[in-house]
Amino acid sequence: MKIIEKLSDMISDELKDAEKYARCALMHKEDMPELAETFFKLSNDEMTHMSLLHEQVARIIMDYRRKNGDPPEGMKALYEYLHKKHIDHAAEIKTMQSMYRG
Repeated sequence: MKIIEKLSDMISDELKDAEKYARCALMHKEDMPELAETFFKLSNDEMTHMSLLHEQVARIIMDYRRKNGDPPEGMKALYEYLHKKHIDHAAEIKTMQSMYRG
């Protein structure tokens, strides 16, 4: 489905932005704490956006299953591959965010 592809791209974009802001928060934690805190908040906001998009992907897949049964194997394999990449990337970002708070 094209909408899953589009949402997956959007999730990737949100994760990239969350990582960018987390890195900036860490970089400026000591020399510009107020700016670093803003970057940290932005990073968290991007993670929220990512979660909202992921919820919609899950909903669309569940709706598809209710109406049509299991998606084709190729579609499932692609989704699982992208989902794993997103989960791994999100875990890296959460680690950076923890470093900022730690």
